[in-house]
Amino acid sequence: MEQGTFGRLPRVWPPPIALSIAGSDSGGGAGIQADLKTFHAFGVFGATAITAVTAQNTRGVLGVRVLEPAFVREQIDAVCDDLPPTALKTGMLGTAAIIETVADAVSDHALERVVVDPVMVATSGDPLLDPSAVGALIERLLPLATLVTPNVPEAELLTGVSIGDEAGMRDAAARIIDRGAGAVLVKGGHVGSDEVVDLLCDGSRTRAWRGPRIETPHTHGTGCTLSAAIAAGLALGAQLDVAVDRAISYTREAIASAPGLGGGHGPLNHWARPSPAPGSPDPAGRDPGGAAR
Repeated sequence: MEQGTFGRLPRVWPPPIALSIAGSDSGGGAGIQADLKTFHAFGVFGATAITAVTAQNTRGVLGVRVLEPAFVREQIDAVCDDLPPTALKTGMLGTAAIIETVADAVSDHALERVVVDPVMVATSGDPLLDPSAVGALIERLLPLATLVTPNVPEAELLTGVSIGDEAGMRDAAARIIDRGAGAVLVKGGHVGSDEVVDLLCDGSRTRAWRGPRIETPHTHGTGCTLSAAIAAGLALGAQLDVAVDRAISYTREAIASAPGLGGGHGPLNHWARPSPAPGSPDPAGRDPGGAAR
């Protein structure tokens, strides 16, 4: 595929398309906004279906307006009919009716490489999913997921398992796979330890990523960013463990270099450079000097 000469183009041109089905964050650090920034960083074209509009900033969520399920479906259909995505992720879905709608759309369009981020609570602690919708998430969406990316509180809500250590994370992952998910990445940031452990389980093997805890309040949008980065990797054709590896590396760098904006839980640095894709010196297709190839 011809790269062209104007600007700095991604390594793959035209770029693959990734779809984010999620809520809008007026503060720009999470949700649809974080997903689009992350897709761009990985050289993937981002399309969206917005499920809710929030009034929020780094200090908290001030208001939520959930969109009509029929209009969410209309957005998904519009994208799939003209810009068919190679991968997608879901974030904030809000209600059981929207979950049902999204599950129907994923099935009807035979969409693949589905990353489900089971967004239930914002970093600030504000609820983002109707408690009555958890059953629909488990019954309808998990069986369609290539990967589910719960943090520890979300994994506890999805399984009923109390998680206090790595063994609990493994138990919860196994239960989510038993409910139909292809694989599970349990994020261990909420387990009290100087070391953060993230576990990827697919039912036959488990891989762990371990790293020192980064002490910072600037973690707004971490889950959105990680799941979007994984979806971008899958859209680019990476195997799941490679996509997860690059996404974890990118997210850790984005946290460590956060710009320090706002007076609460600030956003990440989405300008962070993803680690090179296998076989490429740079994820955007640039040589070390930064020239477009």
